[in-house]
Amino acid sequence: MIIIKIGGGAAIGEAAFRNFATDLRDLLDAGRTAVVIHGANAAFSQLSRQLDLPPVMVTSSSGRVSRYTDAATMDAMLMTYCGKVNKTLVGIMRAAGVDAVGLSGLDGGIAIGRRKPVLRGTVDGKARIFRDDHAGTIAQVDVRLIRLLLGNGYLPILTPPALGEEGVPINVDGDKLALALAAELGAEALLFFSDTPGLLRDVRDETSLVREIDAAAPESALAAASGRMVVKVEAALGAIAQGVGEVVFSDARAERPVSRALSGEGTVVRSTMTAAPSQF
Repeated sequence: MIIIKIGGGAAIGEAAFRNFATDLRDLLDAGRTAVVIHGANAAFSQLSRQLDLPPVMVTSSSGRVSRYTDAATMDAMLMTYCGKVNKTLVGIMRAAGVDAVGLSGLDGGIAIGRRKPVLRGTVDGKARIFRDDHAGTIAQVDVRLIRLLLGNGYLPILTPPALGEEGVPINVDGDKLALALAAELGAEALLFFSDTPGLLRDVRDETSLVREIDAAAPESALAAASGRMVVKVEAALGAIAQGVGEVVFSDARAERPVSRALSGEGTVVRSTMTAAPSQF
């Protein structure tokens, strides 16, 4: 079982999706099993601006940055995550011969979340309090629908949001959704793809790749991470702690990206650095 998280950066578009599709077709034909989770952040931000809903980024007291999601912004999220990007990816997969099915965390109650009652932080340096934020955390996952699809030869392609109270969708972190599914499905590998070769010590220098992280001593990796990569490294460490065999941060822009990641290209996180790269 391989869990694949494809990031939603601007550099990850249809060309990258086609690379994933042909690679996954061959891997699935060879007997591998996979679930894909994708983001859509760049498309979400673009549509929000077009709808005169510019992104509002809130920085917490601990320095974490999150997007404020009111009801109108959630509508834009549904349009981009569940609509444009999900269906574009499904179409490309199916054209390549992959039996893909597009879903969100709401479908079948795959991801149930809790909305945060209050969002506090700073916006452009000014303290703000939001009480109508449609964002939250994942409380539980239900993989029965995913197992049903896998058992019948389909590739599930999932995206946030999750299902909140009274059926209201809530914005949840896609990396944490991938982590929760990897743990629940007993994945051998969790692969995170973004528009960089992996975790970089210097985000401006792609040659500064951190090739290995020992989950038992992650301090240097966390020190090297910045921005969104802090959340990703924390998710990777959580995955290892919950029994996932290994986690790889790899490049979504490469040809045969999944095969490359499984061979150890990128940043590999394991519980012991003496283990050899997995051969699935």
